[in-house]
Amino acid sequence: MNFKDFTQKIDFIKNKKLGGLNAQFKMAPKLRLKYNQDKITANNPRKAAVLALFYPNKTNETCFLLTKRASYKGTHSAQISFPGGKTEESDTDLQETALRETLEEVGVQPLSVNVIRQLTSVYIPPSNFLATPFLGFAAEKPAFILNYEVEKEIEILLSDLLDDKNISSVILDTSYMKKTEVPCFKINNNIVWGATGMMLSEIKELLK
Repeated sequence: MNFKDFTQKIDFIKNKKLGGLNAQFKMAPKLRLKYNQDKITANNPRKAAVLALFYPNKTNETCFLLTKRASYKGTHSAQISFPGGKTEESDTDLQETALRETLEEVGVQPLSVNVIRQLTSVYIPPSNFLATPFLGFAAEKPAFILNYEVEKEIEILLSDLLDDKNISSVILDTSYMKKTEVPCFKINNNIVWGATGMMLSEIKELLK
C-alpha cells in the first residue's frame, strides 16, 4: 500500500470498530485460550505497552517495524515483537510507556510519532504481562538506533501483512511449551506468533 493511501485512511482507522478478542484469537496459541478474564484478573498481571509504528520506505510503500529480541535467559529470548516494555512509575499512562520504550529500544523520538489509537490489550501467560498496543505512524522512516535489548530491526510491508498467504502454523519448542503447533505469520523468513501475532491479527482486520 502506498503511504499516501495509508495516511488518507487514518480517520477511518481511528473510528472503525476494533476486532478485539475475536480478531486476536484467530492467531492465538492454545495456551492463551485457557485464560478467561476472571483468571487473568486473579493473576494480577504486570502492565506493559508496545508501539506498532508505520512509516514509508524508500519507494513510499507502507511498512511497519518489528524487532528481534536479543538472546538472554528469559521467557521471550530471541522472539520477534513490537518495541515496548513494562510500565514505569514515571509514566503518566500506557501510551507514554509505549513511546518511552520505543525511544529506548530503537531510538525513535516520541515527537516524531503520531499515535492513531489504542488497540486491544493482550494477556501473555508465560510472563504474566498485560500488553497494550498502540498504533502510530511517522511521516518519514526513522533512523533506528538499537539498544542492547534488540538484536535487529525487521521491516515488514503492510501489503505482506494483509496477504492471507502469509498465515501459517509452526511447531515450536520453548521454555514453557514443548513441540506445540501454533498459528503464525510467515513473512520474509520471519515467524511471528504469540502475543505479537495476536496483535497483528487485530491490526490486519483494522487495516484491510
